Amino acid sequence: MEPTTIAIDLSKRVFQIHYVEPETGAIHSKALKRAQLVPFFANRPASRVVMEACGSAHHWARVLARLGHDVRLIAAQFVRPFVKSNKNDAADAAAIWEAAQRPGMRFVAVKTEGQQAMLAMHRIRQQLVRIRVMQVNQLRGLLYEFGVVLPQGRRASIEAAKAALASLADELPAMLADSLQDQLSRLRGLDEQIARIEQRILDWRRNDDACKRISEIPGVGVLTATAAVSVIGQATTFRSGREFAAYLGLVPRQNSSGGKIKLGGISKRGDVYLRTLLIHGARSVIVSSRHLPERLRQMLSRRPTNVVAVALANKMARTIWALLAYGRTYQAAPAQ
Repeated sequence: MEPTTIAIDLSKRVFQIHYVEPETGAIHSKALKRAQLVPFFANRPASRVVMEACGSAHHWARVLARLGHDVRLIAAQFVRPFVKSNKNDAADAAAIWEAAQRPGMRFVAVKTEGQQAMLAMHRIRQQLVRIRVMQVNQLRGLLYEFGVVLPQGRRASIEAAKAALASLADELPAMLADSLQDQLSRLRGLDEQIARIEQRILDWRRNDDACKRISEIPGVGVLTATAAVSVIGQATTFRSGREFAAYLGLVPRQNSSGGKIKLGGISKRGDVYLRTLLIHGARSVIVSSRHLPERLRQMLSRRPTNVVAVALANKMARTIWALLAYGRTYQAAPAQ
């Protein structure tokens, strides 16, 4: 007999439950407080639990999986078409239950604590890098008002700012000079924090077999490898490498009708961070590699560099999926 499918609309304090009894067809919709959720599922037989892949979904998926339930996560975009009438918690839970009944529904892999922790490290680093860029840009703009033009590049700008503050010590008001020195101190602190996080990411990569295997792919560095393993979760969740590339938004957007296929630019769906890392890695391969494959050289001769970079990023995503799904190691194509 098929297990009961129970849908949960997640929240911080009140969770909405929706399920249908298989024997009687009775529809149950009830609200549970946070402290009631685990006891409710602990006292029920093994069921199929479905939730939207939103905040705290992976945490609750791990908790309920330890209780013996089969937990599935559905992307919010696949649930939205099934919301009837006005939006509320009960309607959302019913929509999640309805979406889970579709035979072709695609589910999101549940991430482990390690994978989610690595993603958190990437998010912290990304925010610190943004703050550092903002600090340097502000320093550049403030000194420009006093006739100082800083060179391009973060490190060169900081060194030039130090020299400019030393030379303008007698001209700048003391309060501004002290504040700019504090700005430089904050930049040094940000550099140290980012370096510590990158070292932790590197240590995790060294101890993870999957990361080491996909790091052999040209253009896949420490950040891309650790982010890819953490984002993909279980590679078998995707049916093919193309489906993984489509999940990252690296395939053309279609607008086809009447048998006429119309392809546009890439869809840019899915994880923006990982897609950006893959495209930057592809650009580095194009710029730094002296012995590019003949097919890639031909493409560069007739298409813009950015188009070729996206195509190479697509291939890198497919290769990552193949190595993770089949447990293989990377083998470079023979030189032509």
